Amino acid sequence: MKCGLSLMIGTLIGGLIAQAAPAQDLMTLRYGQNAAGVSGLSSLPLNVAQRKDFFRREGVNLVMVPIPGGTDRIVAALDRGDIDAGKNATPYMIQAVLKGSDAAAFLSQTANPIYSLIVRPEIRSYADLKGRTIGLSTPGDTITLSTIRLLAAKGIKASDYTAKAVVGSSARFDCLKSGECVAVPMGQPEDLEAIKQGFPRLGFTHEAGANLIFNVDMVRREWGEKNKAVLVRFVRAMATTYAFMNDANNRDEVVAIVQETSRVSGDVAREIFAPYLQPGKNVLPKRGEISLPAVNRVLALMSEVGAIPAPAPAAERFVDLQYLKAAGIEE
Repeated sequence: MKCGLSLMIGTLIGGLIAQAAPAQDLMTLRYGQNAAGVSGLSSLPLNVAQRKDFFRREGVNLVMVPIPGGTDRIVAALDRGDIDAGKNATPYMIQAVLKGSDAAAFLSQTANPIYSLIVRPEIRSYADLKGRTIGLSTPGDTITLSTIRLLAAKGIKASDYTAKAVVGSSARFDCLKSGECVAVPMGQPEDLEAIKQGFPRLGFTHEAGANLIFNVDMVRREWGEKNKAVLVRFVRAMATTYAFMNDANNRDEVVAIVQETSRVSGDVAREIFAPYLQPGKNVLPKRGEISLPAVNRVLALMSEVGAIPAPAPAAERFVDLQYLKAAGIEE
């Protein structure tokens, strides 16, 4: 009994020491993210990292800064110095850099986004989309690019349909219900509600392939050079997060976090997280690594739809791998 009690006390003290040690050397990082997406699946890695205390374990005091008005505002906040780093859709960061921003991606987030192509009941196949109107987002948006890629993989060219720019899942669903659109991409869990109302899912965008990076963490190059230590700590914390999320043994715990943050039922949380662990889908990076060929594919897609001039520039212009290398993630 004494031995068992001593072991328990020793374990408790050791745990307290492990938790308290980083607090003596915390480095603050002001981190910006879309205010509207704080509780959504796109913020799941950050929510997991915070709930598992991975940032503090690496000595990072992460100060979350919600940015209102959409992801295109985050890079502007970065350039103004309102934040030190932030999450952004890769296409928006690319467009900002081409306009003179000093931003660079230093860590990947969602590699292969999950959107459902929801259709009207009369649409039974991809061929039925020909000659019809499909509601997309803005030309350079992640939703638009991933949907166009899916359609192309299913044999549907841009000339086969009329694209209508409709921003927001709810607005696209309205377009679908009115009959003005016959197909629209929708995020989770909005897609499940649409299915309940009788609008089928024709496919998932990640069916088109897994070789993309559609969300990244970014920093101003000049600021990053002067504050490398805190960024390396942040990278290590997120690497631990992705390893945790990709481990099937942690599925129930992650699903519980999805349920809590997204305010959905346990069944819905399990359903919307399921694709994250499907082999070969590459929804999440393994440890936050950035594939330059994957960024080049995003650039090629953007060039194809006219979101950036052709020929597309090289990925190296938009990526800084030094922090991943310093953290031991990239060689």
